[in-house]
Amino acid sequence: MTTPLEKFHAAMRELPLVAILRGLTPAEAADIGDAIAGPGFRLLEVPLNSPHPLESIALMRKRFPHALVGAGTVLGAQQVRDVHAAGGELIVSPNFNAEVIAEAARLGMVCLPGVMTPTEAFGALAAGATGLKLFPAELASPAVVKALLAVLPAGTPVMPVGGITPANMAEWRAGGAAGFGIGSALYKPGKEAAAVCDDAKKFIAAWTGLIQA
Repeated sequence: MTTPLEKFHAAMRELPLVAILRGLTPAEAADIGDAIAGPGFRLLEVPLNSPHPLESIALMRKRFPHALVGAGTVLGAQQVRDVHAAGGELIVSPNFNAEVIAEAARLGMVCLPGVMTPTEAFGALAAGATGLKLFPAELASPAVVKALLAVLPAGTPVMPVGGITPANMAEWRAGGAAGFGIGSALYKPGKEAAAVCDDAKKFIAAWTGLIQA
């Protein structure tokens, strides 16, 4: 059986892009999931401020067993337990909360907390974070990623989230970003599955171009 951590490491090697599906409804989960997972995404996040997020997570977890499916905007330890009960294996937060990280680690889940400063980054890793979400990336720069990586433990994945597009991924990658979280540029409520699929392919092509360059 593949563990959440094994799924995460495989995705980081193959396509380290997290699809942030804020606003997704359970009725859309299959079609939108197909539009994103079909082309190659393996990291799927349904923020908890979406309609009936646990239901969507459960549906996508069953439909995409090889993907790492879980929740975003996770703010408390009970929410971690709720996501785990729904079958989720990924916990993403906008902030650093040691209790959230510790509970996710206890349950064997992958945890990517949001950080902005070295203090938050080191605190998150000490609490058991799998990797770090640099958020909001609009407040940072590729130079911030480079500076963080100079002092963080070797191999720490730092993934900018916020305002990421196929056009600006190269500069972040040059700064050392290990991957990205992608939100409204990929999916937003009301967007047709075909359009989501087209944009998923654009992000995949952009990433593939970076690693082949």
